[in-house]
Amino acid sequence: MFSYRHAFHAGNHADVLKHSVLLHILHYFNKKETPYWIIDTHAGAGIYDLEDAWAEKTAEFKEGIARLWDNTDLPQDLQVYIDHIRNLNDGQDLVYYPGSPWISLELMRHKDRLHLFELHPTEIEVLSDNIEQQGREIARQVTIFEKDGFSGLKSQLPPVPRRGVILIDPSYEDKADYRHTLMAIKDGLKRFATGCYAVWYPLVNRKEVHDMIRQLEKLPDTQWLNASLAVRKPAADGYGLHGSGMFIINPPYTLHAALEKSLPYLAKHLAQDSSATFSLTRQGN
Repeated sequence: MFSYRHAFHAGNHADVLKHSVLLHILHYFNKKETPYWIIDTHAGAGIYDLEDAWAEKTAEFKEGIARLWDNTDLPQDLQVYIDHIRNLNDGQDLVYYPGSPWISLELMRHKDRLHLFELHPTEIEVLSDNIEQQGREIARQVTIFEKDGFSGLKSQLPPVPRRGVILIDPSYEDKADYRHTLMAIKDGLKRFATGCYAVWYPLVNRKEVHDMIRQLEKLPDTQWLNASLAVRKPAADGYGLHGSGMFIINPPYTLHAALEKSLPYLAKHLAQDSSATFSLTRQGN
């Protein structure tokens, strides 16, 4: 279970989709003065050096964010995403890439709170160091749990301010993650029905993926949005990630229109072969 290191994949096509959607959600939440919590069930190290050996080993960012870095015709959400990463790099070359905890950290306001779960012993050590380096004021807004995010989520719901964004993005290396994700959503909705739940999932040739999405779509009395991006044809041997998706429950009403513009652009510019495609469906809103 500890073989996964996100640094291998930082800035790839899946991160482009996940983090552009996360930025949209957080900007939307910031439009209201009421504070909110961000709960990240699988936080990772927080920020990644793309020149580090871990990232350079696969250099997946070259097929992801690097393809958009200098584009001048980006749709609005993707421009916001690139501008955010560029600011992190002081407007210079692409060297550092933020994970979801770092994006959340940079977007939340002084009255908001960030709750991070991470079980990987190396990742949580780096994550804790990264947060501590931001100073006491920031550290006071962040709580880090060395605990399984699926089980730990229950203790955080409902959030005290009754507003919250819950990001669930396990590696899915363990097939049980699909079942655990579905259970976490079902239990979460019982405790906090109005929360915004953002589930990242891989596009791989596994029955578990389709079963999980089908069950999420059948959840009663929920508004949801499902966006997926495939960058290439699935491998003949069934292995490998050919795309990913974001399933959002209680999404911002503005998100669907934004994805109508960004998904076709991503399918065109991140395509690795002629099979690149996207899908966008929703219920409610």
